[in-house]
Amino acid sequence: MGRCAEPILGLLRARWTETLAHNGVLMAVLEVRDLEVSFGPIRILRGVSFDLEAGRTLGVVGESGCGKSMTGFALMHMLHPPGKISAGSVKLNGEELVGRSERDMQRIRGKRIALVMQDPFTSLNPMMRIGDQIAEVFILHQKRSKQEARRKAVEMLEAVGVPAPAQAARKYPHQMSGGQRQRVVIAMAFACKPEVLIADEPTTALDVTLQAQILRLIKELKEKEGTAVMMISHDIGVIGSLASRIAVFYAGRIVETGPADQVLNRPAHPYTKALLAALPRAGADRLESISGQPPDFTNLPSGCSFSPRCAYRHERCVEEPDLIALDPRHASACWKCRDLQEGLAAPVAVGGA
Repeated sequence: MGRCAEPILGLLRARWTETLAHNGVLMAVLEVRDLEVSFGPIRILRGVSFDLEAGRTLGVVGESGCGKSMTGFALMHMLHPPGKISAGSVKLNGEELVGRSERDMQRIRGKRIALVMQDPFTSLNPMMRIGDQIAEVFILHQKRSKQEARRKAVEMLEAVGVPAPAQAARKYPHQMSGGQRQRVVIAMAFACKPEVLIADEPTTALDVTLQAQILRLIKELKEKEGTAVMMISHDIGVIGSLASRIAVFYAGRIVETGPADQVLNRPAHPYTKALLAALPRAGADRLESISGQPPDFTNLPSGCSFSPRCAYRHERCVEEPDLIALDPRHASACWKCRDLQEGLAAPVAVGGA
């Protein structure tokens, strides 16, 4: 296929995605079923399942150590031994990725699934010029000539809003600001128009103004290319501004999932309610906090993993519930999920009976 056809194909894909969405049909680009990741005998991910649709954003939220980033690394096959996918299925447009060789994944990573990590400085090679690092993506995955790849690199820098892109391409990472470096990483991620983008805390190291700019940039590129985005964050407020669906992670599993408006406005899991309560609010005298810490994976509590910190626990919490469907799109792993959603559940003192 000629390279001149690529912009047309990108436009057609974006319009096709938009048409499907308007007709209520969503294409599952990524299908994850019962995914487990183990480090030796220790299970870190425990039966994670979700779909990621073209042109949509799935927000993955939870405290540090709940399995969010581990999920992203597992999808990319970037687990370091002894870490491995021990069970489950990951399908990219119907093609199974679990069990694929590292050589196969090298052809997929960066081309069909791309990753933006939270610290752009550690994601870039300090010894290479910015333009050469972006050009490398085109050389490896599209077999472009060096001259053409460098030209495309400048085009990508312009597309992500880096000032004076031709001059920026000749700089080294340390010569750019944090916000510009993050734009470079995003340019590399979108260079091959991937089907899936995994954004792992992409704005953590940035101030509020730059954070808003980067999030807007990802949203604009997603809408232009029809890319499916998995946005990982510990900040449920950031997730709420971008995601069409939300998956709340705790102790290596999804404890609530559903449309963003339902999860944010009618949360059905105590952990989700606690995360929302911890958001800063105008006029509040103090910030709410969640008592305790996420559990150690080497010593998970019996029953519901959140019960030691839960203000709504009761005698049935000695059993760990599966996700319970509240409607066809919203589910929660809590025995009291229906009462919580309707605001009927009464809290108890954490640490009490």
